[in-house]
This record gives sequence, structure tokens and C-alpha cells, in this order.
Amino acid sequence: MAEQSKLATQCIHPTSEMDPRGAPHTPIYNTTTFVFPDTAALLDVQQGRAKGGFYTRYGMNPSIIAVERQLASLENAERALVFGAGMAAISSTCLAHGRGGVVCAGDVYGGAMEFVDKQLPQLGIVGRLLRDDEIEGLGEVLAETKPSLVLLETPCNPTLAIRDVRTIASLVHESGALLAVDNTFATPVNQQPLELGADLVIHAATKYLGGHSDITAGSVMGADALLQPIWDWHKNLGQVPAPEVAALLSRSLRTSVVRVEQQTRSAQRIAEKMVQHPKVKRVLYPCLPDSAHYALAKNQMNGFGGMVTLDLEASAEETTAVVDRFKLFLNAPSLGGVESLACQPFATTHYGLSPEERQRRGISDGMIRLSIGLEAADDLIDDLHQALQIITS
Repeated sequence: MAEQSKLATQCIHPTSEMDPRGAPHTPIYNTTTFVFPDTAALLDVQQGRAKGGFYTRYGMNPSIIAVERQLASLENAERALVFGAGMAAISSTCLAHGRGGVVCAGDVYGGAMEFVDKQLPQLGIVGRLLRDDEIEGLGEVLAETKPSLVLLETPCNPTLAIRDVRTIASLVHESGALLAVDNTFATPVNQQPLELGADLVIHAATKYLGGHSDITAGSVMGADALLQPIWDWHKNLGQVPAPEVAALLSRSLRTSVVRVEQQTRSAQRIAEKMVQHPKVKRVLYPCLPDSAHYALAKNQMNGFGGMVTLDLEASAEETTAVVDRFKLFLNAPSLGGVESLACQPFATTHYGLSPEERQRRGISDGMIRLSIGLEAADDLIDDLHQALQIITS
């Protein structure tokens, strides 16, 4: 296979290794431990001289190893680790590389903000949260606080703001810190943070990589030297997924490109249609030429993703009525599955923030975040139109 394989091919053939019994993909090794003919053979595997299963809690299980090879291939990384959840990936990364302090550069996942703001200080680790409107001061914050890790999410949730990964990576590296980018919303199909200068890439694999709303998982990708200290935490905090989950994730990765490309096409069409609706005050989607982030998104992304946020000319009560009126969009707080979902940030993703803090972060009571699935785009547009009819003012 050519060295520069296309992403869709890499999803299915991440390496030339085959299952020894001839299965086209690694089967589920539903076992906690592996046996050896003698101690020498055991030590060869444990110490890395030979390949094979060892102990599943360590991640040394063929089902887990196989999906990690796939994940690394998707981000063109030396190595990947798979976790039981996206937050497990974030927390182990912070514990491994954030001992000198962690800065969240703009909005990141709510659980990550809580972990950095509340849990890390309990361990004597300084955490700092920067709002979107404070990003321009990142250089001064880095010089003042001298953190060892910066967390960044782009596109952001739920405003879909785009961050300049190249510029931020340069600032972070000048300060001596590492940059970890949450690539969950974009996926490797639409964005490659390591190529843009990031040191680590994090995914809530529960979302687009899993893609079917049936697993909970996470991943970190990057250089082997950076992943080894994360592996220590991942192993000893018990954050390894079960082999069954790893196998389901591996299955989903094989179709990730076709799923995400279709979701991206539908999202762009829906965004362009909703711009014309009189009850929609703003459509937040990077593909729109009047978006403040359009030029940057075009520069660093291959596609704009399957998430669209609508900001309605409506009160919280009217917005709730719209969501409750949907027939195809399901009212649920996740994203990235084959089914389309709708949620109100004030009631789900940013429920823990005060109304004043939500306002400071640009999150209104009239917002609806849409995760576009694989239904026909025309059917989803019709569903939006019929639901928005309930707004009469």
C-alpha cells in the first residue's frame, strides 16, 4: 500500500497485519488475561520484544491494540491510546502533562472545564479558563502563568467558533508548553491538528468516531514519547475500555469517512437554508461566507462538520416549544450519531453555568444545537420548518 494512503483506506487497512486465523478484522478477544508457554515468552511480551496479549486492564489485548492502530492512522500519529470515555482521555492527558498548570484556551467541553477548574486545584495543579473573548490575551497568560499544557477545542461547542491552531501552537510552544486539541467536532475527516502544529489530539470517540450512539469511548493521539506518560495514568486509573467496546469502535471507524462526509454535506445545506428563515436570528456554521471564522475554517479544515447551531428570535420558552415539536430531530444531549439530535445548551451542555456566564460566552436562551445525522437533508429541513412555525411573535 502506498505510504500516503487515503483516509478511507486507512480506516479499513491501518496496517498490513492480519488476524492469525484469517479474519479480515481483529475479532473480540473477550478475555482479561493471556497465558504463555513459559516465563521467557511472558517477559518478551511484557517488555515489548514480542507482540501479543498480556493483561486487558493494561490495554494489552488484541482488540484494543487493533483499534489503537486505526486511531493513530486517522490522525497520522505515531501512537494512539483508547479510553473508556472522552473525559478519561482528557483527565489522563492533564495528569500526565499538566502538572505545571493547565490553560483552557476558550470554550472546551464542559466536563473538561469543570475538571480543570475544580478537580485539578485539589491536586495542587493550577487551572485557568479563558473565555472566547480572552483568547487574544493568550500570550500574556502563558507568560504570566507558565503552564505545561494548553487545551483547545475547535470548532467550539456550541458556537462553532474556529480557533487558529497554527498561531496558538506557536504561542504555546514559545512558552514551553504542549498543545492538546479536542478534534471531536471536526473529526480527522475535516481537520488534522497534528499537521497544524498540535502536540496531542483528543477525541470523545463516543461521538463521530463511534458514530452510532452505542458506545462510550475516548482517544488521545500523538508522538509515542508523549503518550507513554499518559499510558501510565490510563493503566493505573483503570480507564481502558472493554474489548467489546474496542471492537465496536473499530467497526465504526471503518465507515467514519463516508458517514462524516455525508453529515457535512447535509449540515452545509441545512445551514444555508436556515439563514433564510425569518425566525432564525443567526446560523452558526463555519461554511457561511458571512461567518467571522469562514476564512480561517477554509484554511485549516477540509470540511465544516455535521454540527449546526441556530440562534432563534425567541425566548427560552418558545425555543423549548420548537425542540419539543420536532418529529425527526431527537431531543438528546449528545452528537455524532446516524440519527439527528437537537439540544438546548442552556438545558444540557452549559446547564451548570449561570445565565450571566452563558451570556458572556455567547450562549443565548434561543440557541438550538443540531447534530446532523444521515437522514435525507430535505426531510430534516422540512422538520425544522414545521417546528419553527410554533413561534408566532
